[in-house]
Amino acid sequence: MDCYCKCGATGYALNLFDTASQRSVISWNILISGFNRNSLFLESWKHYCRMHELGFDADEITYGSVISAFYSLALRKGFRANGYVRAGMIDLLAKNHRFDDALRVFRDVSCENLVCWNAIIAGAVRNGENQIALDLFRQLCRHGTFLPNSFTFPCVLTACAMLEDLETGKMVQGWIINVVSWTAMISGFVQLDDYISAVLLFKEMRSLGEEINTFTITSLLSASGRRGLTKTATQFHALIIKCGFDLDPAVGTSLFNMYCKVGAVDSSELILEEMERMRNPNNHAIMISLHAQANDAERAVELFVSMLREGVRPDKYCISSLLSVVNALSLGRQVHSNVIKSGLVFDVSVASSLFTTYSKCDSLEESYEIFGQICEKDNVSWTSMIAGLGKNNLPDEAVRLFRNMLLEGNSPDQSTFIAILTAICSLKLVHKGKEVHAKVIRLGFGEEITVGSALVMMYSRCGYLKLARRLLDLLPLWDDVACSSMISGYAQNGYIEEALLMFHKMLMANFAVDSFSISSVVQAVTLTNRLDIGTQLQSYAMKVGLDSNAAVGSSLVAMYSKFGGINECVKAYDQIDAPDLIGWTTMIMSYARHGIGEEALKFFKLMKREKMRPDPVTFVGVLSACSHSGLVEEGYFHFDSMVKDYGIEPNYRHYACMVDLLGRSGRLKEAERFISNMPIKPNALVWETLLAACKLHGDIELGKLAAKKITECEPSDAGAYISLSNIYADMGQWGEVMNIRSSMKGAKVKKEPGWSAV
Repeated sequence: MDCYCKCGATGYALNLFDTASQRSVISWNILISGFNRNSLFLESWKHYCRMHELGFDADEITYGSVISAFYSLALRKGFRANGYVRAGMIDLLAKNHRFDDALRVFRDVSCENLVCWNAIIAGAVRNGENQIALDLFRQLCRHGTFLPNSFTFPCVLTACAMLEDLETGKMVQGWIINVVSWTAMISGFVQLDDYISAVLLFKEMRSLGEEINTFTITSLLSASGRRGLTKTATQFHALIIKCGFDLDPAVGTSLFNMYCKVGAVDSSELILEEMERMRNPNNHAIMISLHAQANDAERAVELFVSMLREGVRPDKYCISSLLSVVNALSLGRQVHSNVIKSGLVFDVSVASSLFTTYSKCDSLEESYEIFGQICEKDNVSWTSMIAGLGKNNLPDEAVRLFRNMLLEGNSPDQSTFIAILTAICSLKLVHKGKEVHAKVIRLGFGEEITVGSALVMMYSRCGYLKLARRLLDLLPLWDDVACSSMISGYAQNGYIEEALLMFHKMLMANFAVDSFSISSVVQAVTLTNRLDIGTQLQSYAMKVGLDSNAAVGSSLVAMYSKFGGINECVKAYDQIDAPDLIGWTTMIMSYARHGIGEEALKFFKLMKREKMRPDPVTFVGVLSACSHSGLVEEGYFHFDSMVKDYGIEPNYRHYACMVDLLGRSGRLKEAERFISNMPIKPNALVWETLLAACKLHGDIELGKLAAKKITECEPSDAGAYISLSNIYADMGQWGEVMNIRSSMKGAKVKKEPGWSAV
């Protein structure tokens, strides 16, 4: 068999091997090494796997042959110049006590990098070749192209200890102290957001000949990540390439983040392409994570598929990064299947990412099922599920889950409190919020700014503005979230001056005014008659580049819909980069308010063409548009479509819109029949809409019925009496007017006096 292999007749050798009555490790080794000798590296690997499956124990010769096959295969695939492949080979040989072979691979240098140096030095120490390790370290220092880093030093110090070389050890220790001290100072300035001091310190470090490491570089790149520093960013990038740090995955990630922050999109894409060209298996998770950060879901999925085809098994970080950008339910289920196959389904972080994905895709049943399968839930999983329930308009379930979390002995952290307080905001049940507030105080989170801001938001949304303001004043520092929540609370509760004053304070304190703050103030102004303030706010939004934001643009559309003309609404809407559902709905309602029903319906069709799914509020706008333009048949069509095509159950506002549509068109009897056929008991709003139509068309009898129904629903409502009285007055039946006034006195119903701001 050995003879056949040496002659290149591997087919005959394999036939002989397969017909042998007994096989040994020696015969397996002859066959595997024979495949290697004839460059059949995949066959070598396949037969090693076969050997393993049949229960034979490989020896050092077997492993040597397989390692050689792997390395040769990598070279054949075009990785000769890839430092990571070479470093991996060096590391593998060294770990298998073939240090001489590892050293030969290292010397065959077509593309050096620091990773190779670290691998060979570590391999020397592992194999007891401590003097060679120190010699290699000195060569690295003399080399000048690459500098030792935090991985190099521990290996060198171990070699010094084994050789009892105190002098070299002290020299290395001094080097470490210098690098760590400089890096710590630069990192400190970065954390203080003092970019200038960080860069000046780095330049001083370089001028003094101090060495830099990966942490120095990543700290510096973090400092350079800001608008307007594109030139500085490219200079640092050039320095990184010169120093040989460009192959480091951590540095590559920092470079990508820096270019994203300075706004150099093309450069950030080049970094991604460069990292992909390295074809380092360890880079897969990093690349998927970076594409996820860039919101490039398509490329992240492509990389994941490519990773699977190459036989690289995704780890939990890779899966979690991919799931963070998955918004399609079918794709989420496919990733879930892969998670089950890979055995990662029981990992808490992966499971948390999975049920968060299902929550995003509105599949709460699947989300909750995965959550229930987690044996040992951590704070991240509890918090993710609570947040998912809150976002899917299930605040009661979120509160119940929070209580279960406490009952199981888990201690909430800041993120958990923020999630549950956000959910409670939609409930507007302040007693539940107070329970959480008490827990916040007991666990010592009362002075945490993020939790305090969430409490301010909760109390302001629940209408407890004095308490919200008291909490805001007690915070050690105000932040934009707390101030924005306070502004929103003031605006929603009609405290317009207070909202404007708080916004002014934010500007004076140089807070980062976000879209939420501006949209809240614009909504407050909409409740006044001060269009001049509204236009000033629009100018400010344009100045800071937020007029294109969906929330700000939508609030401006609503403001102009009330004060201005439809042309101003269209202009404000056209400035929005990516209109959301609220923006589309606001524009539809604006057309409806101005009696341009046909345009509203065209806009609705365009919205559906853009794959935007309407919600109940959108259909209120659509039905209102039909009503204001007398489009009865279109109104019926959209009312039916709401139920059949979108599964939306009509509420009282939808029924009132249909009654208004029929009433305005003079079809009062049809409107009455429509009310009679409602599956839910009509409320005062529905009957008030019919009463208004009766007044418009002078139908006294039906008006009486509507007024009676209103008083049954709301006995103290003076509006029904007054509307019916006005109908009689329009018909000249003054006796009936007097009778209604007497009835109001008998029922102790008082008409609110009118007032004017003039």
